[in-house]
Amino acid sequence: MRAGADNFTPGAFPAIVGACRAAGCRCYLALNTIIYQGEISKVRSVLQRAQAAGVDAVIAWDFCVLEAANRLGLPVHVSTQMSVSNTESLLYFYRNLGVRRFVLARECTLADMRRIRRDLGERLGDQASGIEIEVFAHGAMCVAVSGRCFMSTLQYGAPANRGACYQPCRREYEISAIDEDIGFRIGQGYVMSPRDLCTLPFIEKLIAAGVDSLKIEGRNRSPEYVATVVGAYRRAVDFYFANRGRRHFRREFDALKREELARLERVYNRGFSSGFFMGRPVADWADGAGSRSTVRKEYVGRVIKHFTRAGVSEIMVESNAFRTGDTLVFQGPTTGVFEQVAESMEMNHVHVAVSCKGQPIALKTAQVTRKNDQVYVLRTR
Repeated sequence: MRAGADNFTPGAFPAIVGACRAAGCRCYLALNTIIYQGEISKVRSVLQRAQAAGVDAVIAWDFCVLEAANRLGLPVHVSTQMSVSNTESLLYFYRNLGVRRFVLARECTLADMRRIRRDLGERLGDQASGIEIEVFAHGAMCVAVSGRCFMSTLQYGAPANRGACYQPCRREYEISAIDEDIGFRIGQGYVMSPRDLCTLPFIEKLIAAGVDSLKIEGRNRSPEYVATVVGAYRRAVDFYFANRGRRHFRREFDALKREELARLERVYNRGFSSGFFMGRPVADWADGAGSRSTVRKEYVGRVIKHFTRAGVSEIMVESNAFRTGDTLVFQGPTTGVFEQVAESMEMNHVHVAVSCKGQPIALKTAQVTRKNDQVYVLRTR
């Protein structure tokens, strides 16, 4: 979907599905883009290869994809770009195309979701439990209805619904009068650049409204962004289901959410908004351009070797030095992403408090690292 990403090809489907199976995960294929006349045969070919590889479901909104997947018996999750926001629309796809999961329109409120759930129960009885409702819970929001916008297409020939949006809405503009030498710069407020959605402060209300699945927007985001955001919501949801009803639950849950929100503020964000969940926002929408994260990530270097028995990683410091007490981020294809405070480190078998650029340094690490894992230091903005 994201044209500028390092995307995979259908030939990689078996390996991707295999990796998901090994991790105990489901595997969904996003085909939620506009399909033009000359691409119909390509869509069918992609879906056939997805089915053969064992992909669990396809996320889509173009009827071309829905129809082709339906013929193959491949489940479809209706994308938010279909703007499903009422029971009648939902039931049409359920009864005619066998769709069981719906990513509701981003414009839906919590009250809308409760009504949809209630109406489904009244009309379908026990069958209503087989319909899953998914909503966007965190990440970038578009100024357009359900992400359908033509600004980038008109200005640059780069269509948003083909994953190529240049995001002209998130820029600062100057407006000048034609008949007089006056002008204005529209920057503060950035009225077309919404803040990022963040539902963590009221995640329990989404659950109570009958939401089955949370969608986190993270296309083209860094590994630590994905790990931080998904981890925060995972911990909050798990704590809720494991502890609700216990004494002091509310106080402990609120404390956990504050702690996790602080984590979210450390990675890229444009400021946070509750979106449309609490109603139609008036003043709580736009803020400014760029990231509002509380920390920035600076490249340190790479892992040369890990000594498993000693629990030590040797790091070649190639760029920014760091000192004891700094928070480091390790990331790699196998290692994943993890943070830890630099506590005990040595250079040439001598304990030091500060690393030196161009020199290897041995550092106690809480987890196993691998050769060429990248290392970063976090700095407060």
